Amino acid sequence: MKAMKKFKIAKVFLMLAALLAFAAYTAGEAQAEGLRIVIVTSGSSVDDGSFNQDNYEGILDFIADNPDASVTAVTSGQIATSMNDVEAVVADYDVIVLPGFQFAAVSGIAVENPEKFFILVDTSPSPLNEQEEFDNIYAMTFKEQESGFFAGIAAALETQTGKVGFVGGIAFPPVVNYQFGFETGVRYANRNLGANAEIIALPAYAGTDVRGIDVGGNYVQSFGDEAAGKVVGEALINEGCDIIFVAAGASGNGAFTAAKESTGVFVIGCDVDQFNDGVHAGGNIVLTSVLKNMRINVTRVLNAINNGTFAGGNYTLGADTDSTGFISAAGRHQLSDDTLASLAEAYAGVKSGELIPPGNFAEGNIE
Repeated sequence: MKAMKKFKIAKVFLMLAALLAFAAYTAGEAQAEGLRIVIVTSGSSVDDGSFNQDNYEGILDFIADNPDASVTAVTSGQIATSMNDVEAVVADYDVIVLPGFQFAAVSGIAVENPEKFFILVDTSPSPLNEQEEFDNIYAMTFKEQESGFFAGIAAALETQTGKVGFVGGIAFPPVVNYQFGFETGVRYANRNLGANAEIIALPAYAGTDVRGIDVGGNYVQSFGDEAAGKVVGEALINEGCDIIFVAAGASGNGAFTAAKESTGVFVIGCDVDQFNDGVHAGGNIVLTSVLKNMRINVTRVLNAINNGTFAGGNYTLGADTDSTGFISAAGRHQLSDDTLASLAEAYAGVKSGELIPPGNFAEGNIE
């Protein structure tokens, strides 16, 4: 009897061990099945404190909820080699995240790799044999002109010198959207909110958009040249600008430095909350930041891939999906209560569709 009991106990232990081994095996299988994500950036890296980093943090938010997933960051300093970088990594990953207008030509790679998912940020894919949308590409563009509009209103209402300016990286459509929205916001505040601000645009730094049209503004001609960004910022400050809206990626860090080295000059951050970037010995130069909420939308698309609801297509996102806006949280801006109230009213008008700022390729209903 005792021998039989020992045999039964041993048998139970063996069964438990087998179950534990199977559980460990299936857990390993689940981990192996997690999404393999790569983000390819050019011009600046995923720690640029702005555009690329916001996309990267959207991936990290997804991984926080799905720890079996993984991410690799690939950075190229040259925009011209961007597609080569994509071709080099596409075979090794399930999802390829591509922030920037320079990745529009990914269409051919996507067609050749139908089992892969591509997330394009800030551009639609280039047409291929008259096809403009692709089952495995989610292309998100934004109504940056909405956030630029908020920046223009804030600048016009807060300037002390009566002169404000815009600094862009390269005159790609998203950046020109910011510029056009900013200029529209300044004019709107002048006409409707009692402001009296002049927009300073220096011909030496005028931008040329993808159609070859002179769009004015002040452009660094790079997203990764801090020294040149500082030169453009200093030029505007020398013209009397005391508020500068900066949409220039890592080049914008130079414009921030120019403001920090001056007195009474503020910047408006772009894409993400840049308040921390404004800290210096004399205080903080960031008046507020306007937003393009890539982070939440990258996470949304990754969740859709993960749960099987992914739908490829070209999508333009704005305030109606909480994808544009401005920073109003206490301690993260230096706007007056009156300016905040004006911005809140403008935001409600934009979200409802009553106010439509113009963009590089979009008509508006505000002059």
